Amino acid sequence: MIYFTLLICFIIAVLITPAVKWLAFKVGATDKPNQRKVHQKIMPRLGGLAIFISFMIGYWILKPESPFATAILIGAAVVVLTGVLDDIYELPPKLKLLGQIIAAVVVVVYGGVRIEYINLPFGGQLDFGILSIPITMFWIIGITNAINLIDGLDGLAAGVSSIALVTIASMAATMSNTYAFVFAMSLILLGSTLGFLIYNFHPAKIFMGDTGALFLGYMISVLSLLGFKNVTVFSFVIPILILGVPISDTFFAIIRRIVNKQPLSAPDKSHLHHCLLRLGYSHRQTVLIIYGMAAMFGLAAVLLSKATMFGSLFVITAIVLIVELIVEKVGLVSKDYRPLLKIVRGMRGMRRIS
Repeated sequence: MIYFTLLICFIIAVLITPAVKWLAFKVGATDKPNQRKVHQKIMPRLGGLAIFISFMIGYWILKPESPFATAILIGAAVVVLTGVLDDIYELPPKLKLLGQIIAAVVVVVYGGVRIEYINLPFGGQLDFGILSIPITMFWIIGITNAINLIDGLDGLAAGVSSIALVTIASMAATMSNTYAFVFAMSLILLGSTLGFLIYNFHPAKIFMGDTGALFLGYMISVLSLLGFKNVTVFSFVIPILILGVPISDTFFAIIRRIVNKQPLSAPDKSHLHHCLLRLGYSHRQTVLIIYGMAAMFGLAAVLLSKATMFGSLFVITAIVLIVELIVEKVGLVSKDYRPLLKIVRGMRGMRRIS
């Protein structure tokens, strides 16, 4: 029944996205080209509404049970409403953030979804206590914005989100029955997103807009938390790895703005996809390369979930080194930021001398 519902969500998204595209033009939810945008013509946004409607129909069909379900859906409605208003009226950043905070408060305070403690490697627990509320809210708001930040190329956010959902669903499927809700929710959201992706992949006919980016970011952040609420130090890294592409892009955007002495909210054209485009990759090639990176992070998350403590250290170290090399190679912080590559070149130089 779950896989049948996934198929239904996919078909519904395929069928209703053209109607949402018509609606976007009708209400003025369009994206105009500018110096920061890659597209060259006026594009309809609001496509995330098709994802949300398909998802809700899938939820109504499947009715997955969880004590958190009501709070999650209320929070989802809040972020979708925020996204719709932003796609039409371009809300000030503070109002957009307020919508995200309200959604996070609903799911954390009313719903009770929280990171409560971490099991330490050599015994004992690190209990967050009252800090569990702000920590969990920071996670939800952070991931919601991270997905929004990578929504810069046709099909990028939808594809990366789909890969994250496949990873979350795969890991939930191997766990106990308590993760059945996470598995079901991930799959109906996956079906809805893939149906929309048909119209969103390059060359896109419609953008998901903030409606889609905020909704996907919110849902993925919550579903990843439900799968790893009370975790060990190493498994705490798993949801971070699943969302490795948007998290790392956001992290290095912050570093880049600090280095360049710019406000953290300042927009720029130095995100991962911008850097790859500047290196000469085509629009489609850039998206596929980032898909590959997202899949690498997903595979690392799966390996980490099965690894021993020392195996976990190896996986985490390898991922950190790979990410750093990619960051330096594409110039994600700046063209001059290449500490690891300089060390590698220095070692090569020493070998030649010897």
